[in-house]
Amino acid sequence: MNSQQLLYLCLAIGAIVVVFITIRDLFKKKSADAAPEGEKQATVNPTVLPLQLQAYERLALYVDRITPQSLIGRVYQPGMSAVDMQISMVHSIKSEYEHNITQQIYVSAMTWDAVKTLKEQTIAVINQIASQLPPETPALELNRQILEVFAQAGESPAELTAQIINGEAKKVMR
Repeated sequence: MNSQQLLYLCLAIGAIVVVFITIRDLFKKKSADAAPEGEKQATVNPTVLPLQLQAYERLALYVDRITPQSLIGRVYQPGMSAVDMQISMVHSIKSEYEHNITQQIYVSAMTWDAVKTLKEQTIAVINQIASQLPPETPALELNRQILEVFAQAGESPAELTAQIINGEAKKVMR
């Protein structure tokens, strides 16, 4: 691994750390505001409750679908180049985000920010890793490097985002 590849790997890991810290801080803020939020949730309109729960379900599914493991399994086709794989993964993340964008009206701003941050940082990591590879590189190499970077990051930003979504959904159901 040359110094340029090491630099890109460090940048990718740094991006993951930023996502982790952002989501962790959002989760801590949510815990600190739990009492006032719980009071607000107690007065939820029974007609809106099913829509809110559906929004949490859809966002939880979205978060799972944009994890590198899920993306790679869904998008990869034998013979793809790294560039084709990058384009396909980014397109998948963005199109699913656009499909779920209306769910933001049913969840807190903090939860929506966590989902949006996860989307942006996942795309950034994919693009950073892909940019260090020659265009003719097979997609398998891009996939391997993406999985390595996310594995080295420790606790997954997607897991933290899912915890935020699940925690808020449980408060709504009380």
